[in-house]
Amino acid sequence: MNEILRANIPMEEDSQNISLRPQFLNEFLGQKMVKENLAVCIEAAKSRGEAMDHLFLIGPPGLGKTTLAQITAQELGAEFKVTSAPALEKPKDLAGILSTITEGTVFFIDEIHRLKPAIEEMLYIAMEDYELDWIIGQGAAARTVRIPIPRFTLVGATTKAGMVSSPLISRFGIVQRFSFYTQEELAAIIQRSANILEVNIHQDAALLMAGCSRGTPRVANRVLRRIRDFAQVLGGKTKNPADGPYSCTITKEIAELGLQRLEIDSLGLERYDREILLSIIQNFGGGPVGAETLAISIGESMDTLEDYYEPYLIQCGLLQRTPRGRIVTEKTYQHLGVQGRYHADERLLF
Repeated sequence: MNEILRANIPMEEDSQNISLRPQFLNEFLGQKMVKENLAVCIEAAKSRGEAMDHLFLIGPPGLGKTTLAQITAQELGAEFKVTSAPALEKPKDLAGILSTITEGTVFFIDEIHRLKPAIEEMLYIAMEDYELDWIIGQGAAARTVRIPIPRFTLVGATTKAGMVSSPLISRFGIVQRFSFYTQEELAAIIQRSANILEVNIHQDAALLMAGCSRGTPRVANRVLRRIRDFAQVLGGKTKNPADGPYSCTITKEIAELGLQRLEIDSLGLERYDREILLSIIQNFGGGPVGAETLAISIGESMDTLEDYYEPYLIQCGLLQRTPRGRIVTEKTYQHLGVQGRYHADERLLF
């Protein structure tokens, strides 16, 4: 059971990364409308002394869905249980969790679009009637028993809202959609994380790193930790007294050098992002090319291409999805320094 409940924690997340997470709504930076709406729902539930309505969080990876679920439990003063849909292999896995919850528990399911149909059907009844359907016996002697469970708040998170069934979505009373963060919001997050890590960072360096963080706090914190490594090594192996209580100082010059060494450009593209765009240009004449063909050409899975790489490339205006496939834009050629001319069929041709 413990393995199922811990299943949503990414392997790359260490205790240091978790320590950067805000604990309360007033510490959570960005997503202004989401925070304001959720604060009202939390306060209303607390004033009525009942479990908050079920919450559905939609958005790309790394924008803070898991963090906001934890904050919701913290603000409600409720127990927090967490798992991911792939870890729930059989109905008994879900039943085992729901049979141990207490009144008002916040139960978080990540990647909820990957729930199996049998588990999803069990979840319907649990969300609406706060009961579990359980089959006792086999064959002709089998019968269904309904077991009451305490009222709880289900928080479901997904990066693919279109893959979540309509009956499941309709059972969530609160639906919130996350958007990518602005450069200023990410700079504020970097400043906050730097203080927690005891790193002094100049504002111009924070803004530079924020602009290279793909609109995503998780990426911003990862970039900060790597640039901190450069700052500590370039500043000497011992603490600089000029840094005061901080372990090192990140200046704009150090940030620029670190980003260059990490092969992260001014738009936040990493080497693999540029390889995707160059593959479309060099191998497919700028497109159109199907997602499956493109994924094979770069040696990556189609899910990773569509979920991780494409959303930011599209947001930057470097990639377009068309009925015929993926095509690069004029901006792509300009950013990569590739010569070409824009043709009437909305492709750049050599």
